[in-house]
Amino acid sequence: MGRCALEVADVFRTHGPAWRQAQHGHLSLGQLKVMSAIEQCRSAALGGHMLACENCEHTDVAYNSCRNRHCPKCQASAARRWLEARQSELLPVEYYHVVFTLPAPISTIAYYNKAVIYGLLFDVAAETLRTIAADPRHLGAKIGATLVLHTWGSALTHHPHVHGIVPGGGLSLDGDRWVACKPGFFLPVRVLSRLFRRRFIEELNKAYHTGLLQFFGDYAQLADAAAFADWLAPPRKCEWVVYAKRPFAGPEAVLAYLSRYTHRVAISNSRLLSLDERGVTFRWKDYRAKGSTRHKTMTIAADEFMRRFLLHVLPGGFHRIRHYGLLANAERKNNLAQLRALLQVASITSVQSGSADASVGASQPSFICRHCGGTMHIIETLLRVQPIRAPPRLRGPP
Repeated sequence: MGRCALEVADVFRTHGPAWRQAQHGHLSLGQLKVMSAIEQCRSAALGGHMLACENCEHTDVAYNSCRNRHCPKCQASAARRWLEARQSELLPVEYYHVVFTLPAPISTIAYYNKAVIYGLLFDVAAETLRTIAADPRHLGAKIGATLVLHTWGSALTHHPHVHGIVPGGGLSLDGDRWVACKPGFFLPVRVLSRLFRRRFIEELNKAYHTGLLQFFGDYAQLADAAAFADWLAPPRKCEWVVYAKRPFAGPEAVLAYLSRYTHRVAISNSRLLSLDERGVTFRWKDYRAKGSTRHKTMTIAADEFMRRFLLHVLPGGFHRIRHYGLLANAERKNNLAQLRALLQVASITSVQSGSADASVGASQPSFICRHCGGTMHIIETLLRVQPIRAPPRLRGPP
């Protein structure tokens, strides 16, 4: 794939050094690392390889990727590897797409409490799905779900929500049969929304009273318990956004959706239009508008663009893709085998094993010549640039 005309890395390389200096003390170590990784991605700073074509003798240089999960250029290969692992886990049933969104007031304090509130968003959404699905009045079955965290809106604003991919049915409570949902209908959205609201507020209150939440700036007064209770009163009464989309048109559509959503970052390079004295211009979608008027362009200052992009840097070690219920990592393999037996279908892995083994020897070479299509071989390794480090501090006598 050719290089995009404009990349997020270009914005950081051009305006990042001055902005880092201006924001000294206000950027977290994680945000600084993301900026540095994106700036250096696929450049000489990270090293690479000198390649030569065995047919036309054309030479080229391939620089290494930063592999940072927030980098727009490094997610395609990561998504491809993840999807290959997921393909063998699909069941021949309808799959549904559900979305759980936090209301604006809670989204605001979530920015200062990412690990806690994002974790609650995951766990409460999964609990809500499993509780309502297990209710005999609705489905009466144990289900599995894959949840993916997104923290942005189309205009790069802070908008935490989780997308869920859920099979349209589950294992009966006695474990003896597959229970399918009604065609085209998974679970009642209003029931999901009410339970999600109640359980999230309960868990948020628990986190507050155990001292897990922090408040700064305009929200510092929420450290007082009475003020926090008053602030939480409106979200208790408003409707929380939970919705379920129509079922996917087969397993292929599920994989196509996952390839677009699982490893997405706040903004892709393909949405960037220009970088000039006015700032950064990019495409965005206004979901409040109708029809073709949804697709718009926006220009914001480069400093504001970087600030919005870095709003979505996740805490170190935080998993943004999680599996629950029957798809939980610990028992997923055994549960899927049981479900396939009940559905009387063979494992996708066993069906495809023969063709996969036959294609191992004919796998595509890692590097292809863009001139003649021949195989390119590594003839030289380029070492990464050694970072400049401060001298070690002198220690006193022991």
